[in-house]
Amino acid sequence: MKPYEILNMIIDEEAYDQEEVTADFTYQDEDYSITFKKGDLEVVNAWVFKNGTSLPANLSENIIELIRVDVKNRI
Repeated sequence: MKPYEILNMIIDEEAYDQEEVTADFTYQDEDYSITFKKGDLEVVNAWVFKNGTSLPANLSENIIELIRVDVKNRI
C-alpha cells in the first residue's frame, strides 16, 4: 500500500516555455501539491496546505521519488 494517495493530476502544456505536471495528493493526513517538469520530472515546487494557506513542503526524497514514478506511469 502506498503511503500517499494522488487525488488529482494536471498536465499543463502551456506553462511558460515548458510543460509541467502537477499532482495533488494526501500524505500523513495532510494535503500537498507537487509540480514536475514534464520532460525530466524534476521538481519545480511542492506545497503543503494548512489552515487555508499554502506553505513550501518539506518532503523526503523517498516520497518525492515514489510520486515521481507514479506520475511517470500515469502520463
